[in-house]
Amino acid sequence: MILEHEIPSGSKLYFGNSAKIKREIEKVASDILYSKGFEEIVTPIFSYHQHKSIANEKELIKANDEKNNSISLRADSTIDVVRIIEKRLGRNTEHKKWFYIQPVFRYPTDEQYQIGVEFMGENKLSSVLNIAIDIFDKLEVEPLVQISNMMIPKLLVEMFDELTLDDFRHVNIEKFLNIKVEWLEKLVYLQHVEQVDELLEIVPDEIKAELIKMKNLSAALTCKKSVLAPMYYAKMLYYDELFFRVIDKNEVYARGGRYKNSELSSVGFAIYTDVLIETKAK
Repeated sequence: MILEHEIPSGSKLYFGNSAKIKREIEKVASDILYSKGFEEIVTPIFSYHQHKSIANEKELIKANDEKNNSISLRADSTIDVVRIIEKRLGRNTEHKKWFYIQPVFRYPTDEQYQIGVEFMGENKLSSVLNIAIDIFDKLEVEPLVQISNMMIPKLLVEMFDELTLDDFRHVNIEKFLNIKVEWLEKLVYLQHVEQVDELLEIVPDEIKAELIKMKNLSAALTCKKSVLAPMYYAKMLYYDELFFRVIDKNEVYARGGRYKNSELSSVGFAIYTDVLIETKAK
């Protein structure tokens, strides 16, 4: 029996102090983003295109429209924002810097509030990563920035027949080390930007180019707490190169990276509001 006061597992309820903290977080973020030239967009809750963003379609909450076309609740905002700006609003605006404050939904009843940023047509990931750092600084939160590069796992899969992308999704370190290649072992244990130059001397040229991108991004950060994670592989379908997570202990505060929609390269991130609320409410 479901009691009258029960809410579905995974859904969110904020009241009193937690609701106040949520509003303060959103105000800090929106004030900073407006000051950086971003405009706000609120996208529809229902979408036809979520399967292009989510690796596991079982996570989508699906329904049908009046013509029996398949739709789903918004499980990710990035591609919908870019598609709507490009295809629907293109004649009405040339603006390329957008942010949104809205929830996403995953099957069966998971609800997650996000503050998201998309800088369309921009290749420089530091341009948005440093804004995320500004927001955390203003909120007096000091997490760690973890820098990755989606191209490195893809290149390693091409180089070694025994490796698959699932090995990187599940961080199969033992399998990486069993290949017994010196530079690959050093790549597994790479954490700090100071280690990169030594590794550049022995890795193949394709890997070298991607490591240099990670090094340059680290150098462009406005915070000092950062590490490298070249073997990490994101679960989102659209990130194709540089990628970052903002983490503290076992919590992920934000994710972002460089991605492509059609031929347009863009950069963006999402801050996970619910995690921040829990942290600041303690």
